[in-house]
Amino acid sequence: MKPLKSVNLFPVFSEIQKAVSAQQLRDERIACQNHLFEMRSDMELREWIASVNRMHDLIGQRAAAICEQDMWEAGYGRPPARYAFVAFGSSGRQEATLWSDQDNGLILGDELGEEDLPFFREFGLRLSDLLEYTGYPKCSGKVMCSEPLWSKRLEDWKNQISDWCSDQQWEPIRNFIIASDLRHISGAGELTEAWTEHFRSSVEQHPDIGNAVLRNTVKHKATLNVMGRIVTERFGEHAGDFDVKYGVYIPLVNSIRTMALQRGIIETSTLKRMERVMLLEGGNLLLESVQRAFLTALRLRNDTPYRIENGLITSSGYIPQEQLKSKTMQYELRDTLGVVRRVHRSLQREHRFAERRNP
Repeated sequence: MKPLKSVNLFPVFSEIQKAVSAQQLRDERIACQNHLFEMRSDMELREWIASVNRMHDLIGQRAAAICEQDMWEAGYGRPPARYAFVAFGSSGRQEATLWSDQDNGLILGDELGEEDLPFFREFGLRLSDLLEYTGYPKCSGKVMCSEPLWSKRLEDWKNQISDWCSDQQWEPIRNFIIASDLRHISGAGELTEAWTEHFRSSVEQHPDIGNAVLRNTVKHKATLNVMGRIVTERFGEHAGDFDVKYGVYIPLVNSIRTMALQRGIIETSTLKRMERVMLLEGGNLLLESVQRAFLTALRLRNDTPYRIENGLITSSGYIPQEQLKSKTMQYELRDTLGVVRRVHRSLQREHRFAERRNP
């Protein structure tokens, strides 16, 4: 795969950094998203996605700064300790679409006393609300800086990660998987570095964590039936449509993350995880197919039909049944889903072997 060219900062992006209010930040986000749409056909896919995520990062950085200033003006004072604002989910992996929701958290300095913790509870609530106003819907799974589970002092984070690694039940491993996508956005970078180093050492100290992650990965939404036909939604408003996110994108993200963690690879980008796995494994036709399938999944995810609501872009994330009638679309989707099925069968075999070895 060719290396990604360095992404130039669009001139319009610099206006984000000048925003001093929620309204200005929202306006600049709308201007940037419109500019990115205009550039879509002129840019290579990976470069365009990198630019979209650069926009998200800049908005996140500016949102945190505006929130700090608003709290000072409201009489809360300045932050009583260091903090790092971090991203999880597709933003953590630098794969967010123009309509992705929030997945974020806070790492707080250990110097923070209990008496000052309410400042960051309020900060997290305000920051999440501000981001929602600027076009980032709140996460239905509550992975947000407004939630205590995802906003902790560094030492508490370390204890939480260690507990997740030791417990290895379904829910702790689910949270561990979410945390594995963490990436720094703004604030005290040394907090994120310390968090990442502890996460890395925790993986090293629990070599069985890969099997636990594997267990949480082997089940996924059925995408091809026994006849090799595409499985679409059966009920609801999207009956007959295909769910790109959970039908093809997330299964590949989860599979690649699992392969990386099994090998002790600590990366957040799915493509970087894939490249590291392939480097370790050497020539592997299945891995090469997975890499190509993932790029297709990224394109399909960003090309789903969208609509504009109050100036902001939103999408259901489904390929409508009208598009599925296209023979080209059917062929491409079946080919990609075939790779999803093959890699999941491979992981399922590994899971069965691991269960027999460690009953």
